[in-house]
Amino acid sequence: MAAEELIHASRQLSDQVDQIDFSSVTPWVYNPLVYARQPHDAYVEAYGGGAKRVVFLGMNPGPWGMAQTGVPFGEIRAVREWMGIDLPVEKPEREHPKRPIEGFGCAKSEVSGRRLWGLMERRYPDCRAFFAEHYVANYCPLVFMQETGKNLTPDKLPAALRDELESYCMDHLVQVLRILSAEYAVGVGAYAEQKLLEASRILGPDALQVGRILHPSPASPAANRGWEQQALEQLVNQGIW
Repeated sequence: MAAEELIHASRQLSDQVDQIDFSSVTPWVYNPLVYARQPHDAYVEAYGGGAKRVVFLGMNPGPWGMAQTGVPFGEIRAVREWMGIDLPVEKPEREHPKRPIEGFGCAKSEVSGRRLWGLMERRYPDCRAFFAEHYVANYCPLVFMQETGKNLTPDKLPAALRDELESYCMDHLVQVLRILSAEYAVGVGAYAEQKLLEASRILGPDALQVGRILHPSPASPAANRGWEQQALEQLVNQGIW
């Protein structure tokens, strides 16, 4: 039942964000909830059922992760080999020449996803053991790119567009946390933590314990100094693991 509700909520979010006109900022906007719907739904159906003790939240898809596979932090090897998902991925309506969508045929590896799912896989060799109590989601489903192909994060959008986008994303996040009856919600990075704190205020006092781990992005110098050990210690120190 939870998986069906999550899929319905994701389709609602996808429709809502697709109505926003981002052309004044960039013509390059990917929505993997549309063109990578098959593997996304397979992820939710396989691993989104039932209540979850811990929900991890990312910011938005990376170009070589969820943008290719439809799975949050969806580094291809982890999705294919650990989760057992390998399904057709279509193309976005407008494709950036420097950020092609090749689905599971993409040869590049998303470092953030490799680090995040690598930690989970080493602790839970059988992914079903991980997903019995955990789930991983993203706050914003869209990928924004500049002309150069460089990632444009949602927090850098003009205020009016950002506010409209985040109104839909926050409604969706609250739905996800309610559907999964989350006890803990862990922001992967400061931005995600802030959104979880906002969601917890909507859900009400004592509804949710919010934590945070260091973002695994290689753009973070701290993350390049033993991210996995730091994240593990943070989860233990916060009483989540």
